[in-house]
Amino acid sequence: MQKRPEDVSRMFDEVAETYDRTNDILSLGQSKLWRKSVRNLINPEPKQRILDLAAGTGTSSMALLAEGVQVVAADFSKGMLEVGKKRHPELEFAFADATKLPFKDKEFDAVTISFGIRNVEDVDKALSEMLRVTKPGGKLVICEFSHPKGLFGSLYKFYLKRFMPFVAKLVAKNPEAYSYLGESIEAWPKQVDFATQIEAAGFENVGYKNLSLGIVAVHYGETP
Repeated sequence: MQKRPEDVSRMFDEVAETYDRTNDILSLGQSKLWRKSVRNLINPEPKQRILDLAAGTGTSSMALLAEGVQVVAADFSKGMLEVGKKRHPELEFAFADATKLPFKDKEFDAVTISFGIRNVEDVDKALSEMLRVTKPGGKLVICEFSHPKGLFGSLYKFYLKRFMPFVAKLVAKNPEAYSYLGESIEAWPKQVDFATQIEAAGFENVGYKNLSLGIVAVHYGETP
């Protein structure tokens, strides 16, 4: 699968206004539980500065916001950022490419990215950048669609290939974006393989947990 950054960015620009509503529908309401799991792993504390990559309109960033916590919502879709700034003026928004982050070394206590890492052209480079901008002992949390096993896994593949595109045509402004979604999920590494990739990037204490029977996996690690 080709993942040209300009094409992916343009695709998200087109769905920015309806993105959150469509996601809630297609995830059958599970997206709120996934965001809660990410928050629990990061456990935001006062005086911390957290970077939320692929933040889109800032919905995932709002789940991390707490008194005394600074959250930077970063994305490479200007359309998403424009919508986010209107909806969530309390957040700090930044235009950023995950493979070339415009932030200083060791600037953040935690870095997270939800449902965006598989859209990155060079995942290893993005992981290297996340390591660079995170403080020693800081946290990495990556939430991404993954690979359920067994009969449920087969049913899920049917959902991705048949049912989701059908529903997307009814509720999404750009249903082609959700065909891409299914294809990119199938092309994504399995849970164990991605954990190995995170370790190779230099993170320690790497692990993962499956959510929603493996539809989503949350990988985590720490900077040395």
